[in-house]
Amino acid sequence: MTSTTDTSSSTAGSASGQKVAFLMAPEGIEQVELTGPWEAVEQAGATPVLISTAEGTVQAFNHLDKGDTFDVDVTVDAADVADYAALVLPGGVANPDNLRTHEDAVAFVRQFVQSGKPVAAICHAPWTLIEADVVRDRHVTSWPSLQTDLRNAGATWEDREVVVDDNLITSRNPDDIPAFTRELTAALSASVTA
Repeated sequence: MTSTTDTSSSTAGSASGQKVAFLMAPEGIEQVELTGPWEAVEQAGATPVLISTAEGTVQAFNHLDKGDTFDVDVTVDAADVADYAALVLPGGVANPDNLRTHEDAVAFVRQFVQSGKPVAAICHAPWTLIEADVVRDRHVTSWPSLQTDLRNAGATWEDREVVVDDNLITSRNPDDIPAFTRELTAALSASVTA
């Protein structure tokens, strides 16, 4: 991950050799919902890969204030679910709202969920799960304002820091990142030993 303030380091862990897709729109990403899970994936020994709908960089935000920019590794139209062990969908209001308008991104998310591989979505990111039609009969959480959307899409919404339903891992907000990353890295470890 390239950023003007990038200080991350990688340590070998139980997910060594795996690649984890981080899918996002070109702007509107809640920065800590990208960098927190990214660092956890690196610490687990996996390689995070930034995927977006356009080449270049993505613009993160610290709530409403511009944050850092991050280099895109691959565009979603060139990405293949088979190349990744897990998918992370960071939040931010504008990020998933934009992402769900791109059919390539929605199809990538749908294929990922259908593959049975871990899919971790935080805050507003479940909007993309709704668009991919993969939350029906699933237990999830999100930023509270999405609960009606999720229920209307057939999900059971729960107000908990993290909800795991089979391969779906969801959390509510940046305060839940420790629980979110704990479940994400546990799922990565389980996929290594499976």
